Amino acid sequence: MDKNNFNTYELSDVIVRAISDLGYQTPTAVQQAVIPAVLNGQDVLVQSQTGSGKTASFGIPLCEKVEWAENKPQVLVLEPTRELAQQVQEDLINIGRYKRVKATAVYGKSSFIKQKSELKQKSHMVVGTPGRVLDHIEKGTFPLEKLEYLVIDEADEMLNMGFIDQVEAIIEALPEAKTTLLFSATIPETIERMSEFYLKDPTVVKIEATEKTTPKIQHAYLEVTEEEKLAALEAVTIVENPDTCIIFCNTQGKVNDTYQFLAKKGYPADKLHGGMVQEDRFDVMDDFRKGKFRYLVATDVAARGIDIENITHVINVDVPFEKENYIHRVGRTGRAGREGFALTFVTAKEDALRKEIEAYGELAMTRIALPNAKLVSRSKPAFEKKIATKPKQKPQKNKRLNEEITKLYFNGGKKKKIRAVDFVGTLSNIAGINAEDIGIITIQENVSYVDILNGKGQIVLQAMKGRTIKGKQLKVHIAKKK
Repeated sequence: MDKNNFNTYELSDVIVRAISDLGYQTPTAVQQAVIPAVLNGQDVLVQSQTGSGKTASFGIPLCEKVEWAENKPQVLVLEPTRELAQQVQEDLINIGRYKRVKATAVYGKSSFIKQKSELKQKSHMVVGTPGRVLDHIEKGTFPLEKLEYLVIDEADEMLNMGFIDQVEAIIEALPEAKTTLLFSATIPETIERMSEFYLKDPTVVKIEATEKTTPKIQHAYLEVTEEEKLAALEAVTIVENPDTCIIFCNTQGKVNDTYQFLAKKGYPADKLHGGMVQEDRFDVMDDFRKGKFRYLVATDVAARGIDIENITHVINVDVPFEKENYIHRVGRTGRAGREGFALTFVTAKEDALRKEIEAYGELAMTRIALPNAKLVSRSKPAFEKKIATKPKQKPQKNKRLNEEITKLYFNGGKKKKIRAVDFVGTLSNIAGINAEDIGIITIQENVSYVDILNGKGQIVLQAMKGRTIKGKQLKVHIAKKK
């Protein structure tokens, strides 16, 4: 079988159409190995680096396998961070868009009540962090009886973050007859034992790092005192003049101070740390992903869950406390075969940490000198021109997918005893509209949202101004973007 084309897999037209609209052209190595195994109902153990296309490797076959008519969750995906959970949820919704696959995200520091309400509705897939998923299971708000697939993503990250006990408690609570997929960048002993215990005769997939997946990073360090760091940051960024840069600090306070320093200097920047409200964090990530600003100042919370191409520079204002975190930080640059530059500011106290990182990562940091005043002055006009120029908006992979989708708001929901089938019945009776034009339907207590596909939103909007649903006249308009 020619594995260089998604059409060769046993995928329905709606899935093939979605992945085509998302810009997927040929399967990556991990997708070639995992998609057929999952379609055949096999457990899989996958060792693969970030950036290899692993989310689609399980997302495509699982969106194919889920039964749309079943209201209770059939798939659970575990992720180590909230950012990753939200990102994977979005990827699954995009892949399953034309099949009307509903994916719900559950994670901490977000309303449990709202998540409980979403889990009561039709939900084919649940993506969540271990703590909140376990919370829902223990409180009985996550129905498990129809669950057929478990994905443990970033398993080594969950081990590093201390989540493995929670992951195992979740596995013990799930139905025994299920397919389990385990993904990890590395396979330490704990993960290997876990796979031997919980996976049944798995297909083992090991994707060797290639030119495209191995980061091309130039590692460097600059000796500074703590008091010199902000001035050094200004000098370095003027001379380097990055297109896109993440600046890492060890504490929330340092992030705030560094961000304020840059903002006063006129840098197009924003900040990200765990003390921020979750929705604000998501908004910052979304804006950075779209290329709305060039400099992101962040704690290590941002090192995990950022899947953004073309980050040209990573600057560590502080040497990370944990050796592993250096690898996560600098792994944001030099992706997909491009070159990246990782610079770390090192004080005399931090030099021992630097040497530990070099040994751990089997890498060598080149010592560089602070740019002198003459070089900074000569570089300034080009720097000022770039920060005054609005960054080019990065193309969104779901742009084509969403161009033909209109989300409609209706002012009626569960309290008016309206169900999804009522919308389908009414809307498919409109001339030119059939069931394939109706996307995801979300029914809340007092309002409902319906995705209209194939560019037919205006037809439905106009027709519904004079029609009723279940005998009730509802207000309808295009939903506001969140």
